[in-house]
Amino acid sequence: MGIEVCVKAASGAPDVLGDCPFGQRILLTLEEKKLPYKTHLIDISLKPDWFLAISPKGKLPLMKFDDNDEWVANSDLIVGIIEEKYLEPSLVTFPPEYADVGSKIIGAFVMFLTSKDHANDGSDMALLDELEALDHHLKTHVGPFVAGDKVTAVDLSLAPKLYHLETTLGHFKDWYVPESLTNVRNYMKVLFSLESFEKTKAAKEYVIAGWAPKLDV
Repeated sequence: MGIEVCVKAASGAPDVLGDCPFGQRILLTLEEKKLPYKTHLIDISLKPDWFLAISPKGKLPLMKFDDNDEWVANSDLIVGIIEEKYLEPSLVTFPPEYADVGSKIIGAFVMFLTSKDHANDGSDMALLDELEALDHHLKTHVGPFVAGDKVTAVDLSLAPKLYHLETTLGHFKDWYVPESLTNVRNYMKVLFSLESFEKTKAAKEYVIAGWAPKLDV
């Protein structure tokens, strides 16, 4: 059967691609590598028995490379295996230190999104600091991507997280990436316009629905 991927289905719509940024990262990688694959959408509120048989803890995303392979969890591990098995086109981020650019954004984003008192806990400023660091990198290095004129693994990791950030903070906090961070805003436009991104993104209403239970709304 070839490559198979288990990813989250949309909340309330089990036949529609869901909002997991880590699952989208894997799908983005497969799309950029031009690899054929089969997607299994998993309703996390009603996990099928066959899925629990291969993932007793219900972890997502999962992937296997052929009928004889074991299912693999953890998006970092999966993306690494894809790169090792399918060398072209290369998505390796070079120089290696660029692979960490923006890596703290997801944690700062979640802290701010889930904060009940960001005015006092500083979570909004912590996120702004991380976005300013990304903006500085993009401003001082040749782009439009983190490592130059070609998309690499670091961009495919950041793209879903920035999409979740833009969608959920705009909806739940009425907060948007400041206009002063022009390089980040332009970078997001480039990422979100990729054909692979358009094909693998969850609709914004499903991103919002996916986060709502975590925010008690």
